Amino acid sequence: GLYRCRGGRGNPVYYTEDTSNRPVVTLYPNWSEIYRGETITVRCEIHGGDTEWDYEWETNSMIKAPNQNEYRIRSASSSNSGNYRCKGRMKSSQHETTEWSDSVTLTVSDNEPRPVLTVSPSWLSPGASVTLNCEVEHASAGWSFYWYKAVPDLSEKSSSYELLPDGSGTAQDSYIIHGQTHTAGYVCRAGRGDPEYHTDHSQPKFVWSAGQLVSVLSPDRVQHFTSDSVSLTCEGNFTEWRVRKFSEDGRLYSDCRRMTGSTCDINTSKSDTAVSAVNITVQNDGNGPILVSPVHPVTEGASVSLSCSLRTQQILSNVFFYHNDKLIQNDPRGELKISAVSKSDEGFYKCQYSGRESAQSWMSVKHISLLNHQLSILLFASCRAT
Repeated sequence: GLYRCRGGRGNPVYYTEDTSNRPVVTLYPNWSEIYRGETITVRCEIHGGDTEWDYEWETNSMIKAPNQNEYRIRSASSSNSGNYRCKGRMKSSQHETTEWSDSVTLTVSDNEPRPVLTVSPSWLSPGASVTLNCEVEHASAGWSFYWYKAVPDLSEKSSSYELLPDGSGTAQDSYIIHGQTHTAGYVCRAGRGDPEYHTDHSQPKFVWSAGQLVSVLSPDRVQHFTSDSVSLTCEGNFTEWRVRKFSEDGRLYSDCRRMTGSTCDINTSKSDTAVSAVNITVQNDGNGPILVSPVHPVTEGASVSLSCSLRTQQILSNVFFYHNDKLIQNDPRGELKISAVSKSDEGFYKCQYSGRESAQSWMSVKHISLLNHQLSILLFASCRAT
């Protein structure tokens, strides 16, 4: 038969639980949240002895578990969410049962996880390394990562994705691209489980590079007011030009509306946040300020000034300046001066005036050693040509 023991002490007597084979419910994999479509196994384990058991489940989920020691859910949905507990009944003596196990909660989310890709740096010094980072909710819970290059199809105004070398199912949530020289877009996605469940692709993120071209923006600032006129001029030894407008997520919108030689004239609108070798951000708040910041990366060691402007007034005073959302200056000058820029000055900047904030813009810093390296390559190429 089935034997048990327990211990007690004190007055009144305090008893331990007896040594019956109390079952334990486990989830495999044991993730805090399961997404719709994933495979999950709910298992009832009874430790000790060689007894053969029949199993009974109790759950408040909409779908009842079969009377087996293992309940495999091949495509989970929110109807599987609930508390699960089990007990065992001896096959040789049906009246002998274990106690109920403790309950385990299974949570299945109908939300589809969407990975978020970040690229650093977002503005490229040709030849530098680019780091991609892919983040998913509960990223530590078993995800592996897939890395792709977004290849624009200009005729279809869309992109196709090509797997990067060794970019299939990496354990690390980061991927480094060495020697990047041109503008390129990237996406990532994540997978986990057996069979493997895949997330959707992330929104594309682009690393922007002027390459051999120089793009001059007039007025020379990143942020603009609605209805401003902006001119983008491409400089380089080419006879034909094409300027295209992309959204921040890399979607192609259109060619330049009015092209005169190598200059594209743009009337900014409320929806314009465009990138075409330079970033353009439009202030939607007609009474709010804009941050006046450099369009192109600042060379390490150089000086730079940031200021705040309204549509009706060029330079303001009593302005708050923020770097990566941290207040760094508030004084009557209304100008943020950095006498010798370092890599630590790179990041997002914004200004605040009379309780209204500008949009934030990224200021990129070029490493001077990389510039010297590029110059030495040019000199070497010139000597070879000579």
